[in-house]
Amino acid sequence: MADSFPVLTLKKNEERRIRGGHLWVFSNEVDTKASPLNQFEPGQLVDVQASNGKTLGIAYINPLSLICARMMSRDPKYPPSASLLVHRLKQALSLRQSFFEQPYYRLVFGESDFLPGLVVDRYGDVLVVQITTAGMEAMKDDVIAALEKVIRPEAILLRNDSKAREREGLALYVESVLGEVPEVVELEDMGVRYRAPILHGQKTGWFYDQRMNREALGHVVREKRVLDVFSYVGAWGVKAAVEGASEVVCVDSSETALEFVAENAQLNQVDECMSGIQGDAFDVLKMLRAEKEKFDVVIIDPPAFVKRKKDFKKGKEAYYRLNQMALQVLAKDGVLVSASCSHHMPRHELQKAMLHGARHIDRNMQILLQGYQGPDHPVHPAIPETEYLKAIYARVLPA
Repeated sequence: MADSFPVLTLKKNEERRIRGGHLWVFSNEVDTKASPLNQFEPGQLVDVQASNGKTLGIAYINPLSLICARMMSRDPKYPPSASLLVHRLKQALSLRQSFFEQPYYRLVFGESDFLPGLVVDRYGDVLVVQITTAGMEAMKDDVIAALEKVIRPEAILLRNDSKAREREGLALYVESVLGEVPEVVELEDMGVRYRAPILHGQKTGWFYDQRMNREALGHVVREKRVLDVFSYVGAWGVKAAVEGASEVVCVDSSETALEFVAENAQLNQVDECMSGIQGDAFDVLKMLRAEKEKFDVVIIDPPAFVKRKKDFKKGKEAYYRLNQMALQVLAKDGVLVSASCSHHMPRHELQKAMLHGARHIDRNMQILLQGYQGPDHPVHPAIPETEYLKAIYARVLPA
């Protein structure tokens, strides 16, 4: 019950956002006279109350963080517990199973699945888990137990090496907590087979969020020459080859990633049309332009250039520069596929970056398709930060 938890009191009128469905309480919204933040321990459960004393729900708190509390339950009769975790996981699983026949997807997407601070990617019988908040770290044992009960996996890996943990005052570590975790897993993504490095790869080893956007490649790459920049292990590039591209060149700064590209190409019997270039994306694009190389389709799916709002100006400049350089190696009547995983880079700004690049080389542009994150990365309508992925297909024509 709520009266068994210490009270976190909000300032007058600061409960409106929480009542509207948001899950975050910011430290400047707390009435620190009524409930001093220094009295709480990171990860502790609290009864969040409006200034009139009415309970809004149960949250976990971290007094050291700007987001000092995250709502876990609206009903004080059902506070965070092992059974609540099982219930939320079952809800998350049913959503994924309704969209995907094979067990390869993001099983839990934090706040959007009402499990703030928890991300789980599923690779068949192997789960890769990321915990990014003190509150979820405090529930780690219950999380693992709930995953075992609902999914019955053979192995669980904790990839708790995200820098987001540092902002919560948490240690970084990677730990196997169930079974023998393989270094590499096999998965299927829209009919294409891949091998992904979950122990030492980027984040959880794979990026399921672009799945639906990659599916559209079949409309534009057949018998075309394709350049895949920031290829990682070849999700876009191998898909393009499977869809009938005549040649695919993958660019990545990591030699290991390009080795996986070659392996994934062989896995799908498209290795004869695929090659890789190791190097910084901007340097490679500059080199390709100097060599007068042209591609019918250019795909740019970079890491987040705008991780925080204060980075917007510098990050926007990087997107503008990248799109311009990509267009300089695009053939006439070619297709640019440009993506951004930066929440703070709005869709209209990405379009402007693309158009600016087209006009720089005196080309016209048509937007063909616009993509979003897949349904295993649902958007919480009260939390704009959960909507982050943009993918735009654009045809570029002589003016």
